[in-house]
Amino acid sequence: MPLDPERRFPVMCLTQDGLGVPHAEQAARLCAAGARWIQLRVKGAPQADWLAQARAAAAVCRRHGAVLIVNDSVAVAIACGADGVHLGRQDGDWAEARRLLGPDRILGGTVNSAEDARRAVASGCLDYAGVGPLRFTPTKGNLAPVLGLAGVRALIGDLGPIPAWVIGGVGPGDLPALFRAGAAGVAVSSALHRPGRPEEHLRALLAAWPAQRRPQPDPAPLS
Repeated sequence: MPLDPERRFPVMCLTQDGLGVPHAEQAARLCAAGARWIQLRVKGAPQADWLAQARAAAAVCRRHGAVLIVNDSVAVAIACGADGVHLGRQDGDWAEARRLLGPDRILGGTVNSAEDARRAVASGCLDYAGVGPLRFTPTKGNLAPVLGLAGVRALIGDLGPIPAWVIGGVGPGDLPALFRAGAAGVAVSSALHRPGRPEEHLRALLAAWPAQRRPQPDPAPLS
């Protein structure tokens, strides 16, 4: 179930807890600024509240023609009518998630190591992989070992045809090198929600991405 190239977008925008702004409002501001991939990232909320926020975010994304991915929960993704789900290594079995989601929803998985990449390829059920962390980020608890550019590039190669969105402390200055490394895009949270207007941060990220296509990996080593 390859991800339709027309549905790809180089910057996947993650919502964030603790901003004093509802997740649906975060999604609305980003979509109005041009975002077409939103990942709803709600941590520690009661299930009923999580689902209510997911439904509100799904309605926002439908109005803007944007893709909504729910982080961590297949059940919430299905119940709110999201386009798909992203599962970390501890968030459930990818094959079981695909069975529940069916063939038409998007399924993404976290890849932090060569072993994860081999498992992703062998599963035959992921539409994309979130590869990282590129560098340290305070957004993620229990952060996996930092990969750096060279490590990210190696994992993208290990994933073969599975498109990779790179995550973990990514900023606009990283995007040209990640593009050359073969990334399909980046997934960002801190870079969007740091002080200032998220619309401006999104525009800076989009301007830094060389093209909306996946290039052939650059054989030159990254420094």
